[in-house]
Amino acid sequence: MTGHEPPASHAGRFVFDDDLYRFIADCFGTVDPGARFLPNWHIDLIADHLEAVERGEITRLIINMPPRYMKSLTVSVAFPAWLLARDPTRRIIVASYALELARRHSLDTRQVMGSAWYRARYPGTRIMRGRDRALRFSTTANGFRFATSIGGSLTGDGGDLLIVDDPHDPRRAGSPALREAALTWFDQTLSTRLNDKRRGAIIVVMQRLHDRDLSGHLLDRGGWTHLRLTAEAERPERFVTQSLIIHRQPGEPLHAAREDRDDLARTRRDLGEAGYAAQYQQRPAPAAGGMVKAAWLAVAPWPAERRIRRVLQSWDTAYKADALNDPSVCLTVYEHDDGLHVADVWRARVEYPELRRQALALAERWRPTVILIEDRASGQSLIQDLRGAGRRLPVVAVRPAADKLTRLAVTTPRLESGQVTLAAGAPWVADFVAELTIFPNTAHDDQVDALSQLLSWLDTERGRIARLKLGGL
Repeated sequence: MTGHEPPASHAGRFVFDDDLYRFIADCFGTVDPGARFLPNWHIDLIADHLEAVERGEITRLIINMPPRYMKSLTVSVAFPAWLLARDPTRRIIVASYALELARRHSLDTRQVMGSAWYRARYPGTRIMRGRDRALRFSTTANGFRFATSIGGSLTGDGGDLLIVDDPHDPRRAGSPALREAALTWFDQTLSTRLNDKRRGAIIVVMQRLHDRDLSGHLLDRGGWTHLRLTAEAERPERFVTQSLIIHRQPGEPLHAAREDRDDLARTRRDLGEAGYAAQYQQRPAPAAGGMVKAAWLAVAPWPAERRIRRVLQSWDTAYKADALNDPSVCLTVYEHDDGLHVADVWRARVEYPELRRQALALAERWRPTVILIEDRASGQSLIQDLRGAGRRLPVVAVRPAADKLTRLAVTTPRLESGQVTLAAGAPWVADFVAELTIFPNTAHDDQVDALSQLLSWLDTERGRIARLKLGGL
């Protein structure tokens, strides 16, 4: 067995002498001998993912988890020592937001590798004399562990494994300039240092701090295995790996022996909703939402008996199709007697010819009564094209009169009153709700802009009709 009593929801595994979970427990005793190791399934789950990295089954791994749950000891300290034990030719680069933090993790790995139990268990791995420094040490087989900070120089160094542990300083994560600097360094410096682009691996382990942090940046691109561990389960969860099956129920703490529900409630009060949602729940916005609350956005099927008064389309068009820019988006909305129903969201990064083709196709499919397009940049061209060539499409050019925050703020009463529903079972619903509830702390706001444009236009139209009626009295 694993050396600890697994909970009823945890299918344990047989532990071999070289099992990473057991190795992590041994490292804990070496690095922090005065503390008691508290076994838990989440350490086992992380170990399983790291073993899959070692086998080459995972080459891009993101682990998001709360602070002080052994993420650094597991990923930055124990895992490099374990890899070098199995193969002393491995070349490992580990980066953290501060050089002092990187140095401390490096010294901890050195302490493990110099311990009596490590030297006895792995006699083939030794640190080379004369090449044993705080930030960089090499094995006698010319493998190494090199520690650096985000933004640090990597000239001449390449690795088989790149680890990024806490790329953002939590105290300074609110700075867009510092966040973007970390993303640029990862993209243009660290990620280019893999010795083998196909078989080399990159691991990012961190607490979430902002929608546009390194995790959000990479997840938005796709291609990463994502292990998201929340302090409290928000819904039923099931984790399955080669060796484990773990079930978790809503409200269940990640590690109750360390922080139970009362402890987490105090942490929530101390951090506030936004801080707790990001750092502990790995969701950089509170569950209830920011300006827009998730509870306001009901998901429901369209009742066949309900009458559609109008079909409305609202476009937010992007300047470019570049991955760093907002996508273009088109909302198709049914207006009915009791409110609005978002029936479809088309969203993609495309160049203008494809944008024009999609706009025509969506108009043909939904037969909208009104097509709202912001009268700027690529929107101006789209307005002209949809109005031209005898198409006679119902295009309305919109010029926003306020900033994004104000435009959304003035339309929230309609959302709060439950007048807007979303199509049940639609694949775009989760992303749509996430963007609205995270805004303005979100990396992209194209769906927010399209919705606030539509709601603002309806409010303006309502005011215009009311003035006309008043004038007729």
